[in-house]
Amino acid sequence: MAKLYFYYSSMNAGKSTALLQSSYNYRERGMNTLVLAPSVDDRYGVGRVTSRIGLETEAQIFSRDDDLLELVEQVLQEKQLHCVLIDEAQFLTREQVFQLGEITDRLKIPVLAYGLRTDFQGEPFEGSKYLLAWADNLKELKAICECGAKATMVIRMDAEGNVVQQGSQIEIGGNDKYVSLCRKHFKALFYA
Repeated sequence: MAKLYFYYSSMNAGKSTALLQSSYNYRERGMNTLVLAPSVDDRYGVGRVTSRIGLETEAQIFSRDDDLLELVEQVLQEKQLHCVLIDEAQFLTREQVFQLGEITDRLKIPVLAYGLRTDFQGEPFEGSKYLLAWADNLKELKAICECGAKATMVIRMDAEGNVVQQGSQIEIGGNDKYVSLCRKHFKALFYA
């Protein structure tokens, strides 16, 4: 039975690495995967999923307006699919998370979504909120705070190293802009 999985964490927990490993495992057994990446995330080039440890693969991009069920049905006209994997799943819309459920329920294809749970203000992303509510299986991937505790939060920093408390929820960046922290250190910095 196909299921919708949500693998979530703060930054630097290895979400993209886990996605790439899962896709590799399917492909190694002669199975087809479809890797999807949001068009908004162009850090490593559009249409690529890249991990910090150097692994990467091509991905089909999607935007907030795309119907993911329709997209998968189009791919199915060309080849059989054994798994759909989504990088940066926090950028999904409510409707797209519903569509992922349709992919698993109607098309019987497992969907593995990887993303952040919360933004730099401690607020849930739309995609993450609905994945947490609707996924069949939730799995937290662990990142480490500077103190050694589990990092569950992300804080945004400006170019001078100051904490950013306001701004757009979506601002693409990596270690140059974001730091993963435990809740205690997030609160100490964000509410200082």
